[in-house]
Amino acid sequence: MTQKTLGFSKYHGAGNDFIMVDNRSLDFPVEQQVIAGLCHRHFGIGADGLILVQNHDTLDFTMRYFNADGRESTLCGNGGRCTVAFARTLGLVHGDQVEFMAADGAHTAKIKGEDISLKMNNVSQVEKYEEFMFADTGSPHYVAFVPDPFALNVVAEGRRIRYSEAFKPAGTNVNFVQVKDQHTLINRTYERGVEDETLSCGTGSVAAALCSARSYGTVSPVEIRTRGGVLKVTFTRNEDGSFTNIWLSGPVTFVFHGEIDPSLFQ
Repeated sequence: MTQKTLGFSKYHGAGNDFIMVDNRSLDFPVEQQVIAGLCHRHFGIGADGLILVQNHDTLDFTMRYFNADGRESTLCGNGGRCTVAFARTLGLVHGDQVEFMAADGAHTAKIKGEDISLKMNNVSQVEKYEEFMFADTGSPHYVAFVPDPFALNVVAEGRRIRYSEAFKPAGTNVNFVQVKDQHTLINRTYERGVEDETLSCGTGSVAAALCSARSYGTVSPVEIRTRGGVLKVTFTRNEDGSFTNIWLSGPVTFVFHGEIDPSLFQ
């Protein structure tokens, strides 16, 4: 059955790119093969994920995030920041602050020029193991501290860990982090669902900052340097080991607007 032409916008946050769709009418065909087709970098629009903006009864809007494989997923930090920018063009954002619903609950975001800051949920604990650390920052993240992230085959090593027995069945995102100083990290991330390295990862940057604070004494604010740009993470580290008042900040860039027939991928 032929669908009507779909209007969409493309945004990226530090190279982490998304297809944004206004789905307040609830007429988008939420099918895995359609979403995966739209996200395909050779046969579709190309993106790390697709995001639907929908109505919410009490908040400004609802964000539904799908990975590039077409499956609905957990929170995407950069995706959330890009969604705020897109929602503003739809007239859903009034002023410089917004509240919306995501997979892991309600979030607040603040807009300042080209930068958008997203308040993350509190993290009760960061787990430390012999060879890695682990934190759930809205999405699960394995964090390994390495001397030089650029000396690694991030895709091969990340995929090995993502599909390892320890993280089945859901898998995990994998970060390779270098501590430059008390306020600066370098991070490369392999993302499940994308099944590749992304140019940056918002929830991964938060995980890297919190894990480095526990193990290396990193102090807020932390600058996260990624292949796609620079993100900033601020937080409060509490005596019981928990983290509160966590914010992910960075630029959001509009790329282009277009139209496509989603039935091409059904």
